[in-house]
Parts: sequence; C-alpha cells; structure tokens
Amino acid sequence: MNSLFEYLLRLGDDSLILGHRLSEWCGHGPILEEDIAMTNISLDFIGQTTTILELAGQVEGKGRTNDDLAFLRFDKEYRNLLLVEQPNTDFGFTMMRQFLFDAYRKPLFEALMKSNNKQLAAIAEKSLKETKYHLRHSSEWVIRLGDGTEESHSRIQESLDTLWRYTGELFFSNEVDAELTESGVLPDMSGIEAEWKQTVDEVFAMATLTIPESPWKFEGGRIGKHSEHLGYILTELQYMQRAYPNMEW
Repeated sequence: MNSLFEYLLRLGDDSLILGHRLSEWCGHGPILEEDIAMTNISLDFIGQTTTILELAGQVEGKGRTNDDLAFLRFDKEYRNLLLVEQPNTDFGFTMMRQFLFDAYRKPLFEALMKSNNKQLAAIAEKSLKETKYHLRHSSEWVIRLGDGTEESHSRIQESLDTLWRYTGELFFSNEVDAELTESGVLPDMSGIEAEWKQTVDEVFAMATLTIPESPWKFEGGRIGKHSEHLGYILTELQYMQRAYPNMEW
C-alpha cells in the first residue's frame, strides 16, 4: 500500500465531495449573499482538490491526472468522510455539517504545515487561509441559528443530533497514519481532536446547543465503505467524463 497516496486521497476526496455538495446550493441560497458565499467556498474546496489530487497522481506514479482521480474511480475507491457526503437538506443542516468539518480541518492543516513533505506542507499552508474563513463563516451561522428563534434553534439542534454520529470518523487512524507518522510525513497529530472539541464546545455554548448522547457511531468512508448518497453524487460528478471519455475543455 502506498500510504502517502492513500492519505492524499482522504484530503482530496473530502474537499471534492464537500465542494460538490456546496455547489448544489448555487442559485438556491436563502439570500443572495449566502448564495455567493457558498459558491465561493465550494470553489475553494475544488481548488484544494485540484492541487491535492495532482500531488496524489505524482505520488502514485501511474500517470493518472487529478481529473482521472476525481472523475474515473468507482465509489469504493473514494476515501472521503461519510460526513461530507450527507445531503444538504436545509440551510441549517448544511451549516452544521460545514462547521463540524471546518473545526476539524483548521487544526489539521496547521499540523500538516509541519510535515517533512514540502509539497504537502505548502498545500496545507495555502488551504489554511481559506479554512480559517470557512470556519468563521459556518460558526457564525451556527450561533445565529442556535441562539435565534425557537424554530431555528429546534432545527439546528435536530441537524446536530443527526450529524454527530459521523464525527467520530474525523479522527480515524490506521496503518496508513502509523507509517506516515513514523516517516515524519505526518507530524504530531495528537492535539487535533482536543482543539476540535474545544472549538465545538465554545460555539455550541454560544449557540445554546446540546451535544447528543448517542451510542451510534458511523464510519467506513476512509476505507471505501460509503452511504448510498455517494453514488448519487458520483452519478452527477462523473457524467461528462463517462459519457465523453477523455474530453477536455
């Protein structure tokens, strides 16, 4: 197993699938400003995908481009979190999904900036600037909705109750992580979960939201076991490349 390739797929696929999910809001945002904001954040994620999967193709060494990796894999070959493939549902649900992910991505990129792989460190440094904005945007909306009207509070709490079961997978670790940590590609990642939890606790306190006490924990995306939702995403995402092989703009 090429551990670095596997890890880059995780990073790239998270950005790709969440970027696609956010792009589905284009033209459907609750207000014009948010329609534009979500579209721009989607473009940030697609930009990250481009550079990450380009590096993944180089590491793999089989001649596959970032387009090949994005559009020409089967669902079981994707390594994204189950969290990011969940449907948009409503605006509050989208913001809660985004916040839970952003709160994880920020300390992750801060840690990856210390990687001994200079290309990965450079990608993390550039992506961190975008991620700080993403986190500020999503956290402000979670607070606004949670500490807003009775209905907005009820609906954003329901979103948290639904999405919380997917958060354990944020900190999934296996032999890939162990090998990359030993070689110095992954720096000390031990503080990421604690920082994520601190951010979550602080924002939820301001939003008057309660973390659910649920025994359920859903994972599998990191090893290619996905929900049914990914198949529908890939049907749209891959249509042009499947219908017109090797097409280029």
